[in-house]
Amino acid sequence: MSNIEDKVNEILGLDTPKNEVVEKKEFKAPVPRKEDKESPDIDNDYKYSRENYYNLIERGQEAIDGILDIAKEGQHPRAYEVAGQLIGQVAGTVDKLQDLQKKLKDLKALPEKKGTSQNIKNALFVGSAKELQAMLNKKDDDVIEGKTENTEETNISDKWFNFY
Repeated sequence: MSNIEDKVNEILGLDTPKNEVVEKKEFKAPVPRKEDKESPDIDNDYKYSRENYYNLIERGQEAIDGILDIAKEGQHPRAYEVAGQLIGQVAGTVDKLQDLQKKLKDLKALPEKKGTSQNIKNALFVGSAKELQAMLNKKDDDVIEGKTENTEETNISDKWFNFY
């Protein structure tokens, strides 16, 4: 120890430890971001997010171990409260990691759904009741054994989506 520390210990009446054992821990370097030029952005973002979540979970577990050691030594309720909060935060990060899997699955399934037909909701018809009745009667006349006949007169999209 230095002379200053010895003098402070002497003033405070503390014993100076002769053989102080310092425990060294190895810290892992942050996970470097690896970007794959071949994969789409969704895959790169997923891999990066996943690596970050794993890194946060590992650091959180190390912090939990440390705070639990402090709580055991001090037997102070506040230390246990902090440990409980930290455990909850790490559990939340684990949940976010699981949500990331679901979101990736949803993003990859999205292009497959584009080819399917979509239902029209809240369609608006602008016209008189007489025009609507005539259009519906005309449509019923064109149906033969489940098939509709496409003619220029049966194209009703101009009237159905006229928002002027």
